[in-house]
Amino acid sequence: MRLPTFLDVLQARRVIANYLSPTPLHHYPTLDRLLEARVYVKHENYQSVGAFKVRGGINLISRLTDAERERGVITASTGNHGQSIAYATRLFGVRAVIVAPQGANPVKVEAMESYGAEIVFHGQDFEAAKLHCERMAREQGLRYISSGDEPHLIAGVGTHTLEILERQPGVEMIFVPVGGGSGAAGACLAAKTINPSIQVIGVQAAAAPAAYLTWKNRQHTAAEMETEAEGLATSTPFMLPQQILWQHLDDFLLVEEDEMQQAVWLYLEKAKTLAELAGAAPLAAALQAKERVRGKTIALILSGGNISPEKLRRCL
Repeated sequence: MRLPTFLDVLQARRVIANYLSPTPLHHYPTLDRLLEARVYVKHENYQSVGAFKVRGGINLISRLTDAERERGVITASTGNHGQSIAYATRLFGVRAVIVAPQGANPVKVEAMESYGAEIVFHGQDFEAAKLHCERMAREQGLRYISSGDEPHLIAGVGTHTLEILERQPGVEMIFVPVGGGSGAAGACLAAKTINPSIQVIGVQAAAAPAAYLTWKNRQHTAAEMETEAEGLATSTPFMLPQQILWQHLDDFLLVEEDEMQQAVWLYLEKAKTLAELAGAAPLAAALQAKERVRGKTIALILSGGNISPEKLRRCL
């Protein structure tokens, strides 16, 4: 499988522009005071599905062959990736089956169903759901879509960073959450091509550090997965985005559960916006790295706002 390039990001933007408007990049003086930096927030939580992954879903589904569209697609997801595929397949009239773990975020499950996807619940976590999904793909002849190892997904989500730098080319650091790694890989492709001096910082939950360990060790490394941030809840890495992260990611930070919960609350208080735990992880990391960001112009990718009422209550 070939690595996507910046050219793929540009081509993805042409496709996505037919279906999605650029999301806001807002500057918040209240966050400036908190971090002692100039802070911009990329509001992917304002996407139609409430998360950045819809960019990749539209780009990938638009490029299916006629035979693949006829067969239909299947993927495994804890929520946001599944929503993106469900939304995109509805646009293009393609059957979609989403395999989700038992106990998946009900807000995200309802959204996937509302876009017309067929939901299959299996297993207690994402890895169990993914294995069942792969079996179903073989048995039913559906086009399997990996939530991380897909060049068109990576190129599609990389358009969020392209939009950041078109609006604010002076950004010096970009903080982006990492679950499977497609968002961070896309951010690296766009940022490092436009301005290699921009620092791209990946952020993952300390309670699910598989991608972090794989980046650090430069080899496939599985890890325990105990985070409540379903957007970061992977126990095995995706190696296609990792190849890009190995080349271009400047640093990788881990945040604790209570740090993400605090960041959800801070987004509500300081920016009047709703973030899910994964979407709040970049703010949590910037607070952790306050000495490094002081005096700089930074962008935080608020990747999604699909938080369940129960988790929001705990954050508050």
